[in-house]
Amino acid sequence: MLRLAKKIFSTGIQTEILPMPQHEIEHLGRALQVEIANKFSRALAIRMVDAGSCNACELEIHAVNNPYYNLERYGIHFVASPRHADLLLVTGPVTKNMQEALLRTYDATPDPKLVVAVGDCAKCGGVFQGSYAIVGPVNEVIPVNVVVSGCPPTPVAIMQGIFAALQCVS
Repeated sequence: MLRLAKKIFSTGIQTEILPMPQHEIEHLGRALQVEIANKFSRALAIRMVDAGSCNACELEIHAVNNPYYNLERYGIHFVASPRHADLLLVTGPVTKNMQEALLRTYDATPDPKLVVAVGDCAKCGGVFQGSYAIVGPVNEVIPVNVVVSGCPPTPVAIMQGIFAALQCVS
């Protein structure tokens, strides 16, 4: 027991440094909040669609909702129905089995439709490119407003992608 305690105290804290200081995240969040108030005069509703990803991007999207980033405080929330959504957040390359579901989700989303393709797989097929089960990247199935690159992209990059998509609304 003492050997374990000695090891713990001699090792110190082993954590990663956060990629962006908290005040910069706050600044981005406030910019999102102002943009949402100007364009929607209410909260921004997002419907997330996994079109066939490996789930790495989904983990980063879930991180956007954790207490550190906390998108809810800026007036952004995720909804279960595309009929209530303002923005579609699509991850992964579109598989043959998900093509029809993605098209129906896009059609059910009210205008103005905003689409953010998250990750390299949604952008170009990523590691799944050329697979027999893949239709292609998201922009070959539905129109895309913004692409967030990365494998997987960071939560901050996802927030910046949402902000860029809001700039597309007139």
